[in-house]
Amino acid sequence: MNEKDDPKAHEARVQGAFDGLSTALGDRLDPAARGTVEDLRKAMLLKDVEGVRQHMTQVKETHGWLYRELAAHPEIANILNELALSGF
Repeated sequence: MNEKDDPKAHEARVQGAFDGLSTALGDRLDPAARGTVEDLRKAMLLKDVEGVRQHMTQVKETHGWLYRELAAHPEIANILNELALSGF
């Protein structure tokens, strides 16, 4: 069974990616940015392509630096790419 068929594997991968991002960014995540990241994480967990799109647009408009960090983070970028293939 691959991750596409195994929701637990997807959940673990998304959680691990966002844990890594939080560790890397540390105190640079203010409460507003942290909330935005949490909303994006939830949308990715649900494979909610439209929700991910909306949250990424919000991040780009309000936290440009965070958008760049998300795009540069290898695990998150891979998940975004996979979602893009699903209609992102």
